[in-house]
Amino acid sequence: MHLCSPADCSGSTMEKMLHSAPIHTNLPDCFVFPADKRPQATAAVVSLPIVDLSRSRDEVRRAILDAGKEIGFFQVVNHGVSEQVMQDMEDVCQEFFQLPAAAKVGLFSEDTQKTTRIYSSTMFDTGGERYWRDCLRLACSFPVGGSAMAWPDKPQRLREVVEKFTVQTRGMGKEILRLLCEGLGFPHDYLEGDISGGDVVLHVNHYPPCPDPSTTLGLPPHCDRNLLTLLLPSMVPGLEVAYKGDWIKVRPVPNAFVVNFGCQLEVVTNGLLKSIEHRVVTNLGVARTTVATFIMPTADCLIGPAVEFLSEDNPPCYRTLTFSEFNRIYSVVKLGSSLNLTTNLNKVQKET
Repeated sequence: MHLCSPADCSGSTMEKMLHSAPIHTNLPDCFVFPADKRPQATAAVVSLPIVDLSRSRDEVRRAILDAGKEIGFFQVVNHGVSEQVMQDMEDVCQEFFQLPAAAKVGLFSEDTQKTTRIYSSTMFDTGGERYWRDCLRLACSFPVGGSAMAWPDKPQRLREVVEKFTVQTRGMGKEILRLLCEGLGFPHDYLEGDISGGDVVLHVNHYPPCPDPSTTLGLPPHCDRNLLTLLLPSMVPGLEVAYKGDWIKVRPVPNAFVVNFGCQLEVVTNGLLKSIEHRVVTNLGVARTTVATFIMPTADCLIGPAVEFLSEDNPPCYRTLTFSEFNRIYSVVKLGSSLNLTTNLNKVQKET
């Protein structure tokens, strides 16, 4: 997919990275969305349901299920990821994007198969428009330290900080999955194994100040294709969640992670738990950096509605596919319907 540079919708390598350009005074036309797809004023600024993981196990299980069924998103506190680890992660990610372009040029790639890369406007086809975001992608296998993945050379402490953050965040995600299984009446290890055993993928999202936030998006409306997403959200607002036909602006909570269900949980539960659309808006005054941690299945994991969720009155709503097949199909589906809040995972799966 052809990308536009900040200056003139052309260029190569680091010229395509928004954060590498001087301060933007005008929004290039290729970032401008049609009027009906632009972020509209939203009345509600909402603090998502807050789940305190230090409470009794029964209480936490109910809270996760209730929040998940009501809105599909919630925030967790007392989650076991230390404040120091969270702060170190925020700091080192900001340091990375503040490095001179020459220090990052070797990481730039539009090859979606590369486990380590930086890129801009390459994930979603939105009909020609680009979105206002740069991203550092890292895929960490477990146990950490044994992977042959390429790490950025700078900042020097990035690998140490990321590995420590990933171990603790993955542990939190696994515990949330165990609690979710127990809440559904299944063994706590029901979602262990290949369905949650793939590489842990991190997207360090960087949204530079935008000259016209009213006409573009940081990320278009989408559902996460993985199993579970854990977001270190930044205290700069930007995340919006689809709710009852509108968008609600998420109010970040200090030292909390935002959690949402991915498409594979919707498939496994035959639609009982939904993967909810969300998007990112930009702002004029300050850069925003977030870290999304994706709990992923293995590529060849076969995923379909679990028999426990099926009955004569509740037949399968989704096809059974390997995770790699699902990703291939999901990647070629146009997002035009998604931009109008009508994404239907069942229909997406039927695309060939």
